[in-house]
This record gives sequence, C-alpha cells and structure tokens, in this order.
Amino acid sequence: MILTIKLSGEGLSGDGNKFGHSRLHMISDQIRILLDQGHQIGIVIGGGNIFRGKDLSGNLGVERTTADYIGMLATVQNALVLRDYFESREIESRVLSAVSMPQICESFIPKRANRHLEKGRVVIFAAGLGAPYFTTDTCAVQRSLEIGAKILIMAKNGVEGIYTADPKKDLSARFIKDITCTEILEQGLAVADAAAIGLAKENKLHIKIVSVEKISEALLLEVGSSIIPR
Repeated sequence: MILTIKLSGEGLSGDGNKFGHSRLHMISDQIRILLDQGHQIGIVIGGGNIFRGKDLSGNLGVERTTADYIGMLATVQNALVLRDYFESREIESRVLSAVSMPQICESFIPKRANRHLEKGRVVIFAAGLGAPYFTTDTCAVQRSLEIGAKILIMAKNGVEGIYTADPKKDLSARFIKDITCTEILEQGLAVADAAAIGLAKENKLHIKIVSVEKISEALLLEVGSSIIPR
C-alpha cells in the first residue's frame, strides 16, 4: 500500500533544538517498520522548526509571497537532513522538490516519485507545492493524490488525534475518534487548513491523525482519529 505521511518541522525537533537525535531515531524506526510491512512511503515535510513564512510576512518590508518561498526553503533543509539520517540507518531515500534545485535534490515529477516508491525508497517531498499561499497540509493531500496513496497519515506533535479544542489549553476538550471532512469544515476545527480538508473530501482521500510517536501504528483502528472523506 502507498502511504503518505505529513510530518511537521516541529516533529523533527527535540529539547528546543532544530533537530533532535532521539526524535529522528524514533521516526526512522517507525518508517522501517512500515517498509518491512511492504508499504511504499512518501513523506511531506514542514519547516516550522526552522522558519515560518507567516512570522516574517509584513515585517521588514518582506511580502507574503517572498516569506512563503523562504518557508519552502526551510522544508528543503529538513528534507535533506531527514534523507541523510535515513540513509545513515540504511533506509534508502530520495528528496523531490517542487522548486528546482538540481545540485542538491531531484525535481518533483509524479512518475519519478512512483518509480522510487516501487524500488522501496522513501520519497521525501520538499518545498511544498512550489507556490505561495498553500500550506504543507494542502501539499500533503495533493501529493497523496498524485502518487495514488490510499491514506494520508498526519503525524501531530504532542497530540494523539483530533479534539474538540486544544487539550493543552482546555481540560474539557473531548477526543474525537471519527469525523467527516464536512463536520471539520462546519465546526472550524484546527486539524488542517480548509483547502486541504476540502481537497481530501472532493477526492475521497482518507486521513488518519496520530501522534508522531505512533506513525507505525496509524493503520490500526484503535489508534488516532480518522477523517472520513464526505
């Protein structure tokens, strides 16, 4: 089965650092488990541990489009770190970027991505969609559709699934096991951006929300929250 995993930049960090060795080790262990089960894996990586475009947009005269492109470059940095770490643990990997950078990685072409997947390589998608105003959540749904993934696993940092509110701020927040895309949009839940949820709904893509620590268990029914595409 082809799986796409959306991994935030914060998911790579630990102890206040941009990259946490123990976190990278844990993630690679889980990827190995999924590969050994016969799955083909694509990873869409964020860049929030290094830079967020919205933090610079409007400041120092930097326009939103420029800030977003800088954010894309942060995802490329994360992708290169992740690739080399995987390779050091004998997990063959390739970085495919939506922004052409031939000296350091391959450009994203769907057929090329699928060839790498068929050869058992982990494909790490960098630079988002290569266009401003789109988040890596939307990119994760888009890439999932392009490579024919059966499920998108969104790995959250410090959250086990979907809640009615932020459980870190609201002790009355309730865990939601199953929810539809329509319900997420109607209730305005901060699970992923509306464009990503709308695209998943339109194209019948199933999404599973789990904690970073449980990526390898995401296909189990009792783990995480499921977003039903309707």
